[in-house]
Amino acid sequence: MVRLPGGVFGMGSDQHYPEEAPVHRVEVDGFWIDRTPVTNAEFRVFVRATGYVTMAERRPDPKDYPGALPHMLQPGSLVFKPPKGPVDLRDWSAWWRFKFGVHWRRPNGPGSSIAGLDEHPVVHVAYADAAAFAAWAGKDLPTEAEWEYAARGGLDGAAYAWGDELTPGGRHMANTWQGAFPHENRAEDGYERTSPVTAFPPNGYGLHDMIGNVWEWTSDFFAPRHPGEAPKACCVPQNPRGGREDESYDPAQPAIRIPRRVVKGGSHLCAPNYCRRYRPAARHPHPVDTSTSHIGFRCVKRREP
Repeated sequence: MVRLPGGVFGMGSDQHYPEEAPVHRVEVDGFWIDRTPVTNAEFRVFVRATGYVTMAERRPDPKDYPGALPHMLQPGSLVFKPPKGPVDLRDWSAWWRFKFGVHWRRPNGPGSSIAGLDEHPVVHVAYADAAAFAAWAGKDLPTEAEWEYAARGGLDGAAYAWGDELTPGGRHMANTWQGAFPHENRAEDGYERTSPVTAFPPNGYGLHDMIGNVWEWTSDFFAPRHPGEAPKACCVPQNPRGGREDESYDPAQPAIRIPRRVVKGGSHLCAPNYCRRYRPAARHPHPVDTSTSHIGFRCVKRREP
């Protein structure tokens, strides 16, 4: 882990997506944070030590999904499947598939494996899975403010974790998507899917993959906007937390009361024509019960390990 000093920084952005606004100063205490996302090798140690079964390996409870077709209530996870050509970018079902038998050991379904991917981030982990690993390791999941402070690497106000240019000097600084999403992946950064967690340069705090590769869970419930700026310097929020659980439900699915937490950092599927969320300020809501092929996590510790 890497020790970060506490400090005040401008959280959010007024230049990109509406849920990132407004920029407002917050203060976080010093903390320790994992240098990389949790890898397949590290998650394997946890599972072997505890016998833990991830959400993607459990049969869903029908009570949680009113109206669901019975044959769909089987263990599985969401897998990215690129279409053959351009599609309506408002319809995410054109490239996401829920597949039975998919979980962290079988990232693409039965017959697939993580052989040779020990140093890649673990994926197909729901929020409870990440929280269980953190508790076993004597750690926690970061708050959104802690995560963003760490991702900025000391560059308060910069667009990216490394400055204000996406590819300085033509160099790819993170595992993101090059080409027209979701059908054209030119993989100019060297990776079509996930990459080893130290494949790209660290930020100013020595942290790898704070941007790109996989989204990362935070412990905060999602709220559609940030609070406003404190009226005085003396009133800057200290160690702020996100919204309320009952306000985090998806308004487009009122019958399903599944909380959503904030995920940060973007992933290898973030593209200029679709999802410019490969930035520290970017944020997105994700249901706590849902795992995917592009979400992982890292942990923090607020007292010395």
